[in-house]
Amino acid sequence: MPAIIDLSGTVAVVTGGTRGVGAGITRALLEAGADVVTCARRPPDTPVEAGGRTAGFVPVDLREPEAVEAFFRQLHRDHGRLDTLVNNAGGTPFRLLGEAGAVRHARVVELNLTAPLTATLAAYEIMRGQRTGGSVIMIGSVSGTRPSPGTAAYGAAKAGLDNLARSMAVEWAPAVRVNTLVLGMVRTELSHLHYGDEAGVAAVGRTVPLGRLAEPAEIGDACVFLASPRAAYVTGASLLVHGGGERPAFLDAATVNN
Repeated sequence: MPAIIDLSGTVAVVTGGTRGVGAGITRALLEAGADVVTCARRPPDTPVEAGGRTAGFVPVDLREPEAVEAFFRQLHRDHGRLDTLVNNAGGTPFRLLGEAGAVRHARVVELNLTAPLTATLAAYEIMRGQRTGGSVIMIGSVSGTRPSPGTAAYGAAKAGLDNLARSMAVEWAPAVRVNTLVLGMVRTELSHLHYGDEAGVAAVGRTVPLGRLAEPAEIGDACVFLASPRAAYVTGASLLVHGGGERPAFLDAATVNN
């Protein structure tokens, strides 16, 4: 992305920012000039770098509120500020509802909804005391906008995350802006686990109006915009980054008589 947005002097946290979509977001923020700290349960195999700079990393289990609060307190001591929080960490295995008990499904909700809530509340304590406030970006999913068989708990959590962001935006305005990126399918190093080989990835991509899966860098570009002063009047929004969504199945199933 051309350096038309300058985030130099700002500090950003990207949860789960060490691989896949999260790494793409981290690189975009680094390229824009932000100092970026990532957190996840496990360290990356290699540091996330971009623009000649390297993101920091702190091991944190985002499902542990005390650990999350300690992480943000230390971040404030080390950097003196927090301008952007990207709640990217999350995910789910494919599992039909009847194939697991409520406890296992609840863990998916905990990771994808409760953990972002915990992180955002801790970040808010820093942001609300700053003259420039801050920006929180939730990484949502189209799974939260439509039926999600096999990932039902995940879809429910993402729907809740979007609603949570809208409420936060109202409660915390004007100091802190809160928005959601609603993602479709993104091509990452793990795409083969979901879609198969290159032919499978290409076939899935053809179901998207733009004809392909998103690249992590494109999600990062959207985050840079929402983190910047160029989005100063954007809060409580759900930005669709899904390539046009999904072609309605009835269009392929319908028979037209001329």
